[in-house]
Amino acid sequence: MLVHVQNSLDSVLVLDELAAIANFSPFHFHRVFRGMVGEPVSEHIRRLRLERAAHRLKCTEQPVARLAFEAGFETHESFTRAFKTMFGESPSVFREQRRIAPAPSTPSGVHYAPNGALESFDPVDTGGVSMDVRIEEVKQMNAAFMRHVGPYNQVGETWGKLCGFAGMKGLFGPDTAMLGVCHDDPEVTPAEKIRYDACMTVADGFQPEGEVGVQRIGGGRYAITTHRGPYEKLGETYAALMGQWLPANGYEPSSGPSLEFYRNDPNTTAPENLITDVYVPLKS
Repeated sequence: MLVHVQNSLDSVLVLDELAAIANFSPFHFHRVFRGMVGEPVSEHIRRLRLERAAHRLKCTEQPVARLAFEAGFETHESFTRAFKTMFGESPSVFREQRRIAPAPSTPSGVHYAPNGALESFDPVDTGGVSMDVRIEEVKQMNAAFMRHVGPYNQVGETWGKLCGFAGMKGLFGPDTAMLGVCHDDPEVTPAEKIRYDACMTVADGFQPEGEVGVQRIGGGRYAITTHRGPYEKLGETYAALMGQWLPANGYEPSSGPSLEFYRNDPNTTAPENLITDVYVPLKS
């Protein structure tokens, strides 16, 4: 797949197509890629296109405006800003001095190669390979839920509504679990389109009412690990689990949504002390 990206920088690289080439579901592909390569798919492609532009500035007389377009930038100005951020000088100054492009820092060691070859690839290791993970068969659970569509960091309002409803209906019990069903990856899906279900387990026979629906959750084999700290850093745990631990141990995620079980209350717990159990469904 990395070779395909190297050889397709002039094409529109669609996430679903890259996922199919890598033989992963589009839902999980981005997190697997980020965990193994150490950078999001979009940043990887953007960096390689800028490295290619630097090579062409050094070796050809192509106009800067054309190189900007080939690198996927709509304006000369935006290309210049991005190029200067990566290489420390503007494209015109870089060309005048015909410098050898310094290789930008990248965890995986993958850089643009004019012949399209993958000269090196060192899967990153941020500790994910040795993280504490257990594999369990998870029984199906009955859950009352409310759907949130929008930025992930705004799910608090939906949780407030669900908990208010549950309090009035007397749904809280000693064995009630609070969890989220994550249908989208916040690093890929536009913020306004992220789908997330705020859920709480309920007894069989619960009937939906108003905005509160009911669904069956789980059922099957899951890889489970514990994330400790702010919810904003959950992406790092997903990347380590899916991009490092799972492939290192011979497992592959299925296309189903991941689950997040919240073990303490964010309203009364400091962010650094939050505990979340992350469940990723596995292929048979």
